[in-house]
Amino acid sequence: MRNASNRSLRNQVEKWLAPAPASTVHVTEFGRTRWERTRYVCVETSSPAGVRMLLFFRHGDGTWHVFPPAIDRQTSTTQCIAV
Repeated sequence: MRNASNRSLRNQVEKWLAPAPASTVHVTEFGRTRWERTRYVCVETSSPAGVRMLLFFRHGDGTWHVFPPAIDRQTSTTQCIAV
């Protein structure tokens, strides 16, 4: 079983964006996806080295990842093909 605290939003931001002490971290957007109403957060870090931005998605077990849950991926792909 995975430790859910390792998948908190804070831990994922530190893992993927590795903000330095001199950098700033901002949530630039948050909401729910159109398809399955999955929560997402867009996080941006800026430092002298530049700006980096990532989307994080909350999964059904309460963990955060840089990819949407499987059900959201399937639905979004199906809707894109149907259009």
